[in-house]
Amino acid sequence: MVLNQPIKKRHPASWIPTTWFAMGLPFVALASATSIMYKNMGISNSQIAFWTSLVMLPWTLKPLWGPFLEMFKTKKFFVYTTQIFTGCLFGLVALSLHANYFFAISICILSIIAISGATHDTAADGVYLNELTEKLQAKYVGWQGAFYNIAKVCSGGVLVYFAGELEKRIGIVNAWTAVMILYGLIMILLGLYNMKMLPTGGTSKNVHSIKEGFETLKDVTITFFQKKNIWMSLCFIVLYRFAEGQAIKIIPLFFKAPRSDGGLGLSTSQIGVMYGVFGSIAFVLGSIVAGYYVSNRGLSRKTLLVLCAFFNVPFAAYAFLAIALPQNLYIIGGAVAVEYFGYGFGFVGLILFIMQQIAPGKYKMAHYAFGSGLMNLGFMIPSMVSGFLSDYFGYKEFFIWVLISTIPAFIITWLVPIQKQAEATAVGEPSVT
Repeated sequence: MVLNQPIKKRHPASWIPTTWFAMGLPFVALASATSIMYKNMGISNSQIAFWTSLVMLPWTLKPLWGPFLEMFKTKKFFVYTTQIFTGCLFGLVALSLHANYFFAISICILSIIAISGATHDTAADGVYLNELTEKLQAKYVGWQGAFYNIAKVCSGGVLVYFAGELEKRIGIVNAWTAVMILYGLIMILLGLYNMKMLPTGGTSKNVHSIKEGFETLKDVTITFFQKKNIWMSLCFIVLYRFAEGQAIKIIPLFFKAPRSDGGLGLSTSQIGVMYGVFGSIAFVLGSIVAGYYVSNRGLSRKTLLVLCAFFNVPFAAYAFLAIALPQNLYIIGGAVAVEYFGYGFGFVGLILFIMQQIAPGKYKMAHYAFGSGLMNLGFMIPSMVSGFLSDYFGYKEFFIWVLISTIPAFIITWLVPIQKQAEATAVGEPSVT
């Protein structure tokens, strides 16, 4: 136990940035960067949207194996081992791109990456919830979002730009091979860093056998659905991302599509600049500002409505782009910046809601995993059908439909009950509001 003391006392800033960057990088790679890769390699929009959404199912199912993580080692162990394992898998994706059936093979490997990533996220959330007080959780939730979003910008911006530049020199397949290898190297380095810097997050002690694991899972599930106002809360976390789930898959395809098809006709490198330059600053700024905003004001209906508006209204920027089809990159970049700032600001509300309204109680980590898994379901299902909708409507009508799809988020945000923390937890912890 003495050996663990220095690790437990590490400042949150020494491990939250790297852990949430490692959480965001593979998720965003599967959610958006691979869409551009497959688009450039000749796969259709509907196929891309469907399969790159389906492979993300493990982020919804992760509560099913969360209790079994309690059987072995520490939460820290699962964080750094899955980071290194994910890095190795990206190397296999790079090799698969040269195979005859590259799409099927790479999708299978991406599915394994999703399982590894979902396991990583469950363990990382457990470290966060167990190591920080509620006040520190609220304070650093903005930093969570900031570095998760930096990973999104790195994945969808910097690495995509790098791929676009390489495409001109060594061809599409070789370019994306290099980028997948780079993904892998980044994840391995993060794993090695967090092996040293991450606090334990608690040792395995509650579950000692497979039978106990299933019994714990049963108890986790029962107690989860016994929480006060749970069904309204679940409607909230599913519908909050309903519009985003549809837009996120199609935006890079819209950027890439030729103007004759209603797209913006941007090159891969230009798309990287949109996300990597305009998006990055707005993303980080929005996330950090939101963290301090909710830390000072607490979680209330008024706060949540403001966050919901910031999250959903900026999708109007893409409707504007689809209608106006501007050629000026600064106008396009400005629209991206508006959406990314709103996304960074508004996403904090969803994370804090799950953290303070869903997770408190006997099974913090497992119930947080349930909440975030269902949150991902609210993202995944709309994403799966978005390709078919964009093909049916066309880009202009599709992004108008996305705006209409934001309405359920506002309705449920207005209706969802917000409990004081003493009511939300079984141990009577003090309220942060």
